[in-house]
Order: sequence, then C-alpha cells, then structure tokens
Amino acid sequence: MSTTTSGDQRGFLRRLIPPTGLSRRLATQSALFATGESTFMTGSAVFLTQVVGMSPGKVGIALTIMGVAEFLFAYPAGRVVDRFGPRRMWALSTVGRAAAFLALPFVEGFGAYVGVAIVFAIFGSIGESSHQAYVYDVLPRGERVETQAYMYSSLNVGHTLGAGIGGLALATGSLDVIQWTPVFAAAMMLANAFWISRLPAAPHDLRAASGERRTRPTGPGPLRNPGWILTTFFMGVLWTNQTLLQVVIPLWLVVATDAPDVLLAWLFGTNTVLCIFLPAYTSSGVRTINDALRYTYVSSAFFIVSCVITMITHSTVGLITVLLVWLGHVTVTGAELAISGASWSFEAELSDPDRRGEYQGVQQVSGALGFQWAPALYTFLAFSWHGGEGWLVIAAIIVAATIGIRPSVRLAERFRDQHFPEAADETPTEPRVVMPTPDQAGPTPDPLEPA
Repeated sequence: MSTTTSGDQRGFLRRLIPPTGLSRRLATQSALFATGESTFMTGSAVFLTQVVGMSPGKVGIALTIMGVAEFLFAYPAGRVVDRFGPRRMWALSTVGRAAAFLALPFVEGFGAYVGVAIVFAIFGSIGESSHQAYVYDVLPRGERVETQAYMYSSLNVGHTLGAGIGGLALATGSLDVIQWTPVFAAAMMLANAFWISRLPAAPHDLRAASGERRTRPTGPGPLRNPGWILTTFFMGVLWTNQTLLQVVIPLWLVVATDAPDVLLAWLFGTNTVLCIFLPAYTSSGVRTINDALRYTYVSSAFFIVSCVITMITHSTVGLITVLLVWLGHVTVTGAELAISGASWSFEAELSDPDRRGEYQGVQQVSGALGFQWAPALYTFLAFSWHGGEGWLVIAAIIVAATIGIRPSVRLAERFRDQHFPEAADETPTEPRVVMPTPDQAGPTPDPLEPA
C-alpha cells in the first residue's frame, strides 16, 4: 500500500516537470517573462500615481489608450511575424519591452507615460503573435497542447515570484525603490530575450532567413476565414471567466456579501496554486478538435455553476457565505483550466501553418471583441438586480457562446480542409523542429542571434 502511494507521489511530481528539453526551455522562458512583468505590475498603482504623478482617472485613460493601441496593432503585428520569422520577432519584442521598462523611471506626467504605453502596446502585440506562432510551428502536433499547459503553469509560477518581489519593494515604503523596480523587470526581459534567441529555429524562421518569405503565401488569409473569426470571438466570450475571477467576484464579495475582505487573498491564492499544478493534468485529454469542443462544454458548465453559487451568497451569512464564495471562485477556476486546453487546440489545429502570425493577429482582434466588453457589462448585470439575478443573465451569455462555438469550429475545419489541408493531414509524430544545417550554422541576418 505504501509502495503504491509512494509511486503515485513520484508520478505526480514527475508530471509537474516538462517532459522534453524544448518544453522545459519554453517553460523557463514563461517564468522569466512573468517574473519581470509581475514585479512591476504589483506596485504599478503606486508607481503611476506617486512616481509618475497621474491621477487615478488619468491612469485609467492611459491604460485604455494602451489597450486600444494593442487592438489596432494586433493584425499588422501578425503580418510582420510571418514576414521575418517568429523566433526573431519574439526576441525583438522582448528587447522592445525591456527598453520601455528602462524608460519608465524617467517618465513624468501623463503625456510621457502614454508615449511609453504605446511602445509597450506595439511590442506586446508583436510578442503575443510571435510566441504563439513559434510554439505551434516548432513543436510536433502531439506536443503542442501539453507544452502550452506547462508554459501556462510556469507563467503562474513567474507571476507568483514577481508578486513576491514587487511586494518586498512595496514593503520598504520607499518611492525610490518603487521608481527603480522597472529596471529589474527590464533585466528579466533581456534575460528572456537571450533565452529566446537560443531556442532552435522553427521552420518559418529558416525560411525567412533564406528569403523564402519575401512574398506572402498564396490563398485566402484569416480575414476571409469566417469560421476562424467566429471561433476566436466565441472563445473570447468564454474567456470572460477571467472577468469573474479578477473583477466581478471580488467586487461582489466586498459589496454584496458579509464575507470578510481578507478572503480575497485566499481566493487569488487558490486560483494561483491550481493554475500552477493542474494545467498539465486538465489539458492531457485534449488530442483532437472534438476533445477541445468537449472541454468548452466542461468550461461552460463550471462557469454557469459559479454564477449560480455566487448569486446565492447574496442571501447567506457567516461561514456558509465564506465557503460558497470560495467554491464559486474554485469553479470558475475550473472554467479557466478547461478552456485553456481547448483554446490551445483550436489555435494549433485551425490556423494556417503558413500564416501562423497573421492568424494570431486576427485572433487577438476577434478575441478582444468577444472579451473587452465584459467588465462593464458583467458588473452592471451582477449589481443591477437587488437579489443578484443578473448572474443568470451572465450565465445565459455563456450558454449562447457555447451554442455558437460548435458550428463555428466546423466552419473553420471546412475552410482548413479546403485551403490548407496539410494542417489537417499532419500526423502527431511529424517532426517539426528544424535545426540549422552546417551551411546554415554561420552568420545569419538575425541581429539577435548570439555570437
């Protein structure tokens, strides 16, 4: 009995470690990036108001401008990634973010910060398209979802480490320390860029370096693929579980229940722990498009249960309220974990292998259209009914998106089979990592390639 238990524990621990060398390197990259970003973000409210000197209203306007800029740059950024290769643009985007972080300690006032925020938006859009395009291009089909799960876990580890470092900076009570935390974030970004530049070249990196990608691929692009646009839009709606996690449930706890505010720390702590340890397990069942569709249904079920449980806490008291609010947060975390595996599968299986960056750019745009309205609408719905019945309307929105996802995916599959059937025919064991030949091992036009 004890031997079996010990073996199960060793198996559990082994499952937490990425199984291949490349997946471990990609997971390390995720941790480096998240550590740097979260170190700054933890104290960003203090930095922007007390160091930069903006009012809360101006902070909101600046961040809105940044969000709009990311939206506008998303599709052009995807085109650039396809043109110059995903690894090169991924590393370059990280260097660009490092430069923006280095500029932050010298920023004074609203106008200067908006200028830096737009730089963040440009390189953020390039980074989002390029890193996803690289992962799908370099990995065998059967490893894509699994590796994304490990990267997601590592991202949460990095966010936790970064929050701890940022918390230590805040604990000093010194604005001088807060002012220079972006320098640490920049150092992590530069280390990340170096790490990315040491990753193996993906097939499209080699084609870009050899001049094969000087012209655009033939055939229709993602803007003429209604199935892809609709699928990513509905996935954006299903990803509004993040709005519940980060905005609506915390506000509901504070305003509409008798639960103590300190419970917020337990909610976010539980979510972080689950998102570190469970993605490799929860995504392991995603092998086909049908698996991914099934996971969207599971995610929606968790989301709906969370809405119902949270609505009930308006009328409960004491320990029952605490337990139910916590359970509502756990179930919406289940929605997050389930939709993660589904979204990685859809992105890998339904996008054109010759236009990975362009497809990611369109995904950012349509996904934002399905997501960005949620904070305003969900908070209005949750708090506009005295008894909290607005939670049922939120659940109905998710039901509608769930109904719409299946025909959208089937439409995208038909488009794929007609216009890029090599993506559908790709076998799970097909080798996708392309290492340079001896003739290609010399100097390349990539300025980020280390000597």
